[in-house]
Amino acid sequence: MNSSELLAEENQVLKQQLQGLLQEARLNEDKMRRFERLEHQLIAAHSLLDLVSLLLTAYKQAFAIDHVALVLLDPAGEVDRMLQTETGTLDALPGLRLYPAHSGAKLLEAVYCGTRKPLLGAFDAALHAQLFAPAASAEIRSMALLPLARHGQLIGGLHFGSVDAARYEATTGTHLLERLANIVAVCLESAFNQERLKRVGLTDTLTGVHNRRYFEHRCLIEIAQARRYRHPLACLFLDVDKFKSINDQFGHATGDEVLRGIGHLIQGQLRAGDTIARYGGEEFVVLLPQTSAEFAREIAERIRGSVAQQRFVAAAPMLGSASNEAPAAPAALSVTASLGLAMLPGDTAGVEASAVAERLVAAADQALYQAKELGRNRVIAAH
Repeated sequence: MNSSELLAEENQVLKQQLQGLLQEARLNEDKMRRFERLEHQLIAAHSLLDLVSLLLTAYKQAFAIDHVALVLLDPAGEVDRMLQTETGTLDALPGLRLYPAHSGAKLLEAVYCGTRKPLLGAFDAALHAQLFAPAASAEIRSMALLPLARHGQLIGGLHFGSVDAARYEATTGTHLLERLANIVAVCLESAFNQERLKRVGLTDTLTGVHNRRYFEHRCLIEIAQARRYRHPLACLFLDVDKFKSINDQFGHATGDEVLRGIGHLIQGQLRAGDTIARYGGEEFVVLLPQTSAEFAREIAERIRGSVAQQRFVAAAPMLGSASNEAPAAPAALSVTASLGLAMLPGDTAGVEASAVAERLVAAADQALYQAKELGRNRVIAAH
């Protein structure tokens, strides 16, 4: 082969290499554009639920990822409550895994080997199964683990899994994944803070339970779900019996303690998906999704019984200004409550959810009125 032929062959090889580099550059440019589009979507997410949904679906679709999982450390169940406020259930987010702070952090630190950098490589079921949904773990052959941290503290991890053993290799560059992890961590922290601010506006400051504004919002969601899936929905309306006399005799501080205590007692009888709110004054309202009339009455009776059995600490009785008597010592105070029970009507087709909510609450309120008329400290169901 003469020199001109060698030169031509070398040029052909160089041309092929150049074409390969150009193709790789175009692919990287396209990948970068997709990353940037998704980053903008993450930053623009309106709620924690929107953000989590984006993380679990958008990257999977945009980059043809077989499995995506988001692990979040949830020390006091706060993230769980935030998401259930919007969804009522976490079933719609199968790729989300919430772990208590201590055990979750221990697990993540072990699989991340103490680093905060993305880790790529082979999937080992013995080490990594808890990072993905059970069904996914049986298929994954390689993975990319993105630790999520803020201010040096681990808050969770975003994990990609592939059925292709060669997709995520330890030698692959991680610049884009590291950038993604940083953005996701910042967006999560921002979403947590936004949800905390919202919860402040939806919580009764005296009792710590939800307020009427939250109840009205939640009621529309529960009614929509009950109508869609044809599940029963029960509403309880509770009023503290003779509450004015408690304030008059023992003072508002004692009255406040009674309300706080009753809010706590009601919560103790409810399930994770139930909703309690202080409706106003000494009134509380409860929503019981997927609950029959019989079971709702059982819950109502448990609440009534727990209130009747509780002994509250009463301050010394209020005395007239002219009295020379020494203040009485604090005493145990017995309190009772009356409850009205109503079920979501079945004949609500075509009726606005807000009108249905008004009808449901009004029926429970009317049943409560009957309980008062019949002597208090009882449960009456609407007919």
